[in-house]
Amino acid sequence: MRHDEYHRSHRIGWLRAAVLGANDGIVTMASLILGVAAAGASTKAIVVAGVASLVAGAMSMAAGEYVSVSSQADTERADLAKERQELATDPEHEHAELAAIYVARGLDEVLAHDVATQLTAHDALGAHARDELGISNIHSARPIQAALASAATFALGAALPLACALFAAWVFPSASILWVVSVSSLFFLAVLGWLAAKAGGASVLTSLMRVTLWGAFAMAITAGVGALFGVAA
Repeated sequence: MRHDEYHRSHRIGWLRAAVLGANDGIVTMASLILGVAAAGASTKAIVVAGVASLVAGAMSMAAGEYVSVSSQADTERADLAKERQELATDPEHEHAELAAIYVARGLDEVLAHDVATQLTAHDALGAHARDELGISNIHSARPIQAALASAATFALGAALPLACALFAAWVFPSASILWVVSVSSLFFLAVLGWLAAKAGGASVLTSLMRVTLWGAFAMAITAGVGALFGVAA
């Protein structure tokens, strides 16, 4: 029978990395520009700092995601190797363990043992990976996918405030950079929150508030530090 229900759990891996990368790109770049501009730096200095931050941030996000998700993948492989060995050396205990899991989920003992027997015959390691360890093809770690998603979305997110800063410096007086970058970055964060909510099927209002409030807080703190050092200088 065909399964027609539509779910979004298969997006968890790349969606988490993409939202993290884009959010970090927007907030990092906007905060950097606001901090440097508040300190009284020139437009050239702002641009140089922004471009350097974009490149460094994208590479850092890619490396960080790859290393962290690879660590998760290593742990999953180690658990699967251990489970494979246990299935080979003590299949009776593993069968009883799997049946106990199904009993705990609400099946009676006879049915639980029957289910464990059939699933073990079909794919013993897959059954234990999914039901004992919580590892499945949908939720398993994918380091390269996470690294590429984080790097690309960070660069895209960071490019938006930088482009707005360049536009403000070109069209308006330099003092307007603070306002243009602040307002535009909050708008970009709101759009990101909306897209993330739509892609993940979550509450749009909750996502908007979470992304924009934390972004505004980070930008305000950085601008305050920049202004403090600018005055001190």
